[in-house]
Amino acid sequence: MNEHCDTRAVVLKTLHAGLLAAHLDVLSRELSERGYAIATSNFALRLFAAVGAWLESSGHRILDLNEAVLDAFLSERYCHHKPHCQDLAMLAFLLACLRRTGVLAPRQEPPDRHPSAPIRAAFRAHLINQRNLAPETVGTYLDTVTRFLDWRFGAQSPPALSALAAEDVNAFMLEQARRYSAAHTQLIASALRGFLRYVLQCGTLVIDLAQAVPAPARRHLAGLPKFMPAEDVERLLASVDQTRPQGVRDEAILLLLARLGLRAGEVARLRLDDLDWEAGELVIHAKRGRVERLPLPWDVGAALGRYLREARPACSTRQVFVCLRAPRRGFLDGEAVGTIVRRALARADLHPPHRGAHLLRHSLATRLLREGASLVEIGELLRHRNLDTTRIYAKADEPSLRRLAPPWPGGVQ
Repeated sequence: MNEHCDTRAVVLKTLHAGLLAAHLDVLSRELSERGYAIATSNFALRLFAAVGAWLESSGHRILDLNEAVLDAFLSERYCHHKPHCQDLAMLAFLLACLRRTGVLAPRQEPPDRHPSAPIRAAFRAHLINQRNLAPETVGTYLDTVTRFLDWRFGAQSPPALSALAAEDVNAFMLEQARRYSAAHTQLIASALRGFLRYVLQCGTLVIDLAQAVPAPARRHLAGLPKFMPAEDVERLLASVDQTRPQGVRDEAILLLLARLGLRAGEVARLRLDDLDWEAGELVIHAKRGRVERLPLPWDVGAALGRYLREARPACSTRQVFVCLRAPRRGFLDGEAVGTIVRRALARADLHPPHRGAHLLRHSLATRLLREGASLVEIGELLRHRNLDTTRIYAKADEPSLRRLAPPWPGGVQ
């Protein structure tokens, strides 16, 4: 047992009762590595011991342990004990740990009974193996396909894809356009085109219905980039409380966004192996599986180094950025990074038109343009594959635009 266990003799006797006695040491170490407080660890270990004792007394084996068995355990336990707010979380932790260490078999997901399940599974494999799309994009595509097939075929199993017609595609997209913004409708259109091309490639369709997907009305580069002035970006960075571990971590994240223009997902996916200190570079895992290298500015490197030395919790994950509260694990996706940006904006009393992590990417591009950088240079830093994506920032270059504007008649402006 480690320091997270209550070492009193009576408690030890209780903890070593039941079928889980041989696994309590491993569970204890796992709780410690995940950063749980001593009181929480002690509570969890007592709960695990109670599970082991119940398994033994009720004639179960450890191999029987699953979600349904633990539901039965809780039902009986609550006849004599009050429910605790940590019960469900700790029992989920127990199952996850036993499965990860091989004591229990991996969880078997229930079979997908949806009528379009085989079609979606094959399309998902195509998106991952053939198109190398990011998990978030795969999820968006599958959501669109599910809605489309449910809308067209309902509970018909399997959906008769060969019966699809251009009228179906147009009617579905018209309904989506009424419900969603132009930007989101564009995503739906892209997903539907991808699916219809896949079905054509499989030979289920003989007509390329992807051409029947209407393009949502959205003028190219019609909007303005949402950005903050350079002084507001510095104010945001200065608002971080660097006396606390959370502030040290947040400063490193904000600098990655503000100085290098990384996307939120790219920050979340950073791993310790991606920090090339000798070369002074970062390895970035970008969209569509691309791997790129960026120079590491001195202030970003200093903030990362300080975070790794002073604020990053000890844990087994290789991800750079880790949740400071238990359970300690790497960020699941870019949403955590966006939350850090929004909290920092509120702390600095800043109220820009957009409050996501992409705000700092736009702000960097706009500042560089106003300082004289070319669109090509900015596109290289932001890793745009098409210069048209970078051109939107030209709209934010007010000094250059003023020089292009003709004088107002009569000299009044």
